[in-house]
Amino acid sequence: MKNRDWIEWIRKAGIRAVKTMAQTAVAMLPAVATISQVDWLTVIGTAALAGVVSILTSLAGLPELNTATK
Repeated sequence: MKNRDWIEWIRKAGIRAVKTMAQTAVAMLPAVATISQVDWLTVIGTAALAGVVSILTSLAGLPELNTATK
């Protein structure tokens, strides 16, 4: 794999991981809780773990890289 391909993979996998982390963080916030009642350490830890899992899943392949323009 060329260096340029790795950079593109890192960029796309990173975008996917950040989106996953944001979705996880939002899902962890209960609808009835006030901001002061949220256990932020748990939210951040769970979101970070989701980001790691997303990167590991991306190792199997990213559909975003399988385009016909290559």
